Amino acid sequence: MQIQPYLFYAGRAEEAIELYRRALGAEVQALMRMKDSPMPRPAGNAAASDDKIMHASLRIAGSTVMLSDGECEGEPHFEGFGLSLAANDLATARRYFDGLADGGEVRMPLQKTFFAENFGMVKDRFGVLWMIIQGQAH
Repeated sequence: MQIQPYLFYAGRAEEAIELYRRALGAEVQALMRMKDSPMPRPAGNAAASDDKIMHASLRIAGSTVMLSDGECEGEPHFEGFGLSLAANDLATARRYFDGLADGGEVRMPLQKTFFAENFGMVKDRFGVLWMIIQGQAH
């Protein structure tokens, strides 16, 4: 059994997918838009959300991250957790870190620590905390 994160982006999932493709080399394995659902749509302004993402599955560095636009309103809220991403070398760690920092907030610069050759924390532009680690100490 696996635990796979499922993140809700409040209408910004497509933007998140593009960032993760560019910054992390994410591969889209599945993508379904709201209009693709065979279920009846709720009354109201359903057409406005037709192109929003009902479900997507991304492959990032050998792991699966799933996401959705969710309710498509407000701002996404990601509190109380972070995603840890291991890099094989410093160049990859730097690419991940800098890509996620674009429009985001550096919480701890990518640097040598007592437990890793390089470690840094960054909140991406959606508020997801990423911990980039390279060369873990054993």
